[in-house]
Amino acid sequence: MAEVIRMPRMSDTMEEGNIVSWLKEEGEEVEAGETLAEVETDKATMELDSYFDGVLLHIAVKEGPVPINDVIAVIGEEGEDWKAAIEQSASENGGADDSSDDSGDEEATAPKEEETSGSPAASASSDDSGSDSDKRIKASPLARSMAKEANIDLAQVNGSGDGGRIVKKDIEEAIEQQQAAPAPQPAPAAAPEAPAAPPAPQQEAPAAKVPEFSISASGDNYEDQPISQMRKTIARRLGESKFSAPHFYLTVEINMDNAMKVRKRLNEVAPTKISFNDLVVKACAVALRQHPAINSSWLGDKIRKNKDVNVGVAVAVDEGLLVPVIRFADMKSLSQINTEVKTLAGKAKNRKLSTEEMQGNTFTISNLGMFGIEEFTAIINPPDSCILAVGGIIQKPIVKDGELAVGNMMKVTLSCDHRVVDGATGAAFLNTIKDILEDPIRILV
Repeated sequence: MAEVIRMPRMSDTMEEGNIVSWLKEEGEEVEAGETLAEVETDKATMELDSYFDGVLLHIAVKEGPVPINDVIAVIGEEGEDWKAAIEQSASENGGADDSSDDSGDEEATAPKEEETSGSPAASASSDDSGSDSDKRIKASPLARSMAKEANIDLAQVNGSGDGGRIVKKDIEEAIEQQQAAPAPQPAPAAAPEAPAAPPAPQQEAPAAKVPEFSISASGDNYEDQPISQMRKTIARRLGESKFSAPHFYLTVEINMDNAMKVRKRLNEVAPTKISFNDLVVKACAVALRQHPAINSSWLGDKIRKNKDVNVGVAVAVDEGLLVPVIRFADMKSLSQINTEVKTLAGKAKNRKLSTEEMQGNTFTISNLGMFGIEEFTAIINPPDSCILAVGGIIQKPIVKDGELAVGNMMKVTLSCDHRVVDGATGAAFLNTIKDILEDPIRILV
């Protein structure tokens, strides 16, 4: 019996997947483990692999959004009745599948034009905005995006996919080779054989290009941008959080003078350069161990008190926000936290985070201090009951030991879900963080 392929849940928050492209065509043989298609989830663009051997008999959805568990393809033996397979699968799942309707047969079974390097179809199928030569190179959209971010010339990459198609792993290997290659050394200067020619007259630098300005006669001077799966999920989850969880906010100002001194001393001996964000992550992890009510989750009919301290660190990417998770943060050194945060943040910006690296958070930190933001409030990241918004370190006048002095002050704001955390509980947690950062030796206790 043919196997019906349905849209899998590729992340814990995924409700639908957006099919970007198929790497196999109807009628092609498929082996288990081969990549069938590229699917954009709410967190990353991922490769959908086949679990079966056979022939790709039918593609139900060529491209676009598909809800979880909807039919996307059928794999079986050549000549097998894929419609019967879908009907049987639908009966086993308790309903009918739209993909078996006759209305889609003509499009689904229409013969495909052969892809050639110079055909208009090949050029139109690429969503890359690079040069014409790049467009003619067979590469998946994910591979093109990764190559563009890493400044890699696709023409210099050997594709391992079908027909020499460049896929994700080819770009990853090219990035590794690029990082491992030694820096080019300047060539030694040759001895002059003749008197140097007089210098050419200096030319003026070209004027900066002025942005074009246009006025639409119809008044429709705007551009509509499609919503990515990531942005849809951010809108849905944070909307649900904001309007279902009763938020309240607590703010304290922390004197970071001692933290700055300790950080300077630590960086004299640490294998990596410790950041202020690392100190905040560690301080929160230590404080969460002392205040288990903050390290809890609202589950509707019960409150779950998490025994592990897993701190999510919000990372801004072009499409939105990703939250990689530092697991067992209370048990890790500052150097370990620093290394892990850097690694995960780099993966987040390259859209290479795995599902496991974005799950299991029990508390979240959002830091906008590096952007010069002094104070802000953040929306709770479910299933957490709290999120800490961290501002920048600002020099300002303070009263110290009865005298006016200059202090390095940092404001942090805790957003709390009042269903789980009460005001006094949140205030006690914030005061613990304040005590730790104002006397960082407490991190070691």
